[in-house]
Amino acid sequence: MINKPEFILLGHGSGGKLSHELIDSLFANYFDNPVLRQQSDSALLETESAHFAFTTDSFVVDPLFFPGGNIGTLAIAGTVNDLAVSGAVPQYLSAGFIIEEGLRYNDLKTIVETMADEARKAGVIIVTGDTKVVDKGKCDKLFINTSGVGKIAEKHTGIGSGRDIKPGDKIIINGSIGDHGMAVMAARNDLNIAADIRSDCAALNHLIKEALQVSNGIKFMRDATRGGLGTVLSEIVKEKHFGIQISEENLMINKSVRGMCELLGFDPLYVANEGKVVMVVDPDDAGKIMETLKENPFGKEASVIGEITEDHQGMAWLDTVVGGKRIIDMLSGQQLPRIC
Repeated sequence: MINKPEFILLGHGSGGKLSHELIDSLFANYFDNPVLRQQSDSALLETESAHFAFTTDSFVVDPLFFPGGNIGTLAIAGTVNDLAVSGAVPQYLSAGFIIEEGLRYNDLKTIVETMADEARKAGVIIVTGDTKVVDKGKCDKLFINTSGVGKIAEKHTGIGSGRDIKPGDKIIINGSIGDHGMAVMAARNDLNIAADIRSDCAALNHLIKEALQVSNGIKFMRDATRGGLGTVLSEIVKEKHFGIQISEENLMINKSVRGMCELLGFDPLYVANEGKVVMVVDPDDAGKIMETLKENPFGKEASVIGEITEDHQGMAWLDTVVGGKRIIDMLSGQQLPRIC
């Protein structure tokens, strides 16, 4: 039984155990319906003639600007990616702004320009929105909400839930982990840290579309944002009759990211990414999917990091570079708040 908290904590927004407990005990409980029960990155909606994916996300990153992007980059890429990893083709977005009185106009202009540019590159259009301004001190500079909708082919409707995953399937990620989280941490004004780290923030819908065009063997996708790769792996096996085994040797972690994580006591497995997709694929198609990913700038460092196994059902394990094993579980709290 889940203990109901007296107060909401930062950890309830971590994407880890506390987030899942809050969602399950409160939101999913009171808003319960068949569509919401899917609990995938996008809701799957069906009409008489087509299937659609619909998603929404809010962005509260601090600071607003960081190496490799800003809150506007996140707002577009995050929502586009939530649609794309569900197997959908992103088409239309909304954009809502909650602005604190006193925000510099030129900062807002830069963010809006970035959003327009990111939407153009992703091939989506912003078709509606809302703007609110609150008193100084009632909001931290700027919060953005974006929602998105896109069509999804019937053959891809199982990707968001991973209903077809089975032992032997391979697990692929399109590059290094931890870049976004550490880029934001390095940019925070209260930390005097200089590091050559840039966020990986990017819309991955074109990369994902290319992979789906060459294979019908992609069984699951999820972007490893809050909670990082470790949380995604834990979600895949939660209450399932299979397990996951991954190899630390096959995980790519940039030297600067690894060093910063060691300095600050973070585990790269749980550090946020904003340009990484985790795929579970049929082993017979893993080779051609990898070839396709590597031809795209956002997938040139893709690697097979592990596989679905019949062993340790409901659990994810990591084979370490020193020959040991460790369990990959969801974090109870939050390593780094206000990351997206």
